[in-house]
Amino acid sequence: MADDSGAGRKLSLGDISDLREYERVRKESVARIIELKKNRRPHVGPFVSLLFDNRDTILHQIHEMARAERILTDEGLQTQLEVYNPLIPEPGTLSATLLIELTDEWELREWLPRLVGIETHVVIGSAGDVVRCVVEESHGEQLTREDVTAAVHFVRFEFTAEQVGRWGSGPVVLSIDHPEYRHETTLTDEMVAELGRDLRED
Repeated sequence: MADDSGAGRKLSLGDISDLREYERVRKESVARIIELKKNRRPHVGPFVSLLFDNRDTILHQIHEMARAERILTDEGLQTQLEVYNPLIPEPGTLSATLLIELTDEWELREWLPRLVGIETHVVIGSAGDVVRCVVEESHGEQLTREDVTAAVHFVRFEFTAEQVGRWGSGPVVLSIDHPEYRHETTLTDEMVAELGRDLRED
């Protein structure tokens, strides 16, 4: 379910602080985002997590990218907006960054080939009322490979109005049903409430 009502969530150049201004508030901003992500990043199994993004997490990401890469021009910032704005969920959708959290070189060589296609195997919802993810098109072509998966994928979940209305009426389970990685986790009440704000109208 998607319509123009989510357009107000998207970011514009006016939302981006210049680097000096951001540097003055960065410590507080990082602390706030860390706290926010506690209820937006469930882990599924031993080494996969999903960070459910919203306007605040994406704004923080753009600020951090601009800081790291010293992006000073409107043109450079506009490029970042074009990359990241699609990851801000509209009402009726959830948007997530899927992260395969492997650091050991042997584990990377072992698991990344085995997990090809994992970005299409994520499901969320209650029993009998589940939504399977779709790959974010603007990033999918760059990250999809036939012989080895990327460690990061961008996915979204599209809900009907009826499913949004039923959100949180029972336990919400996030699961991965990839043949090589079958795990699930039940979201906490705090996570369910946090994601419910993404799904509903502003």
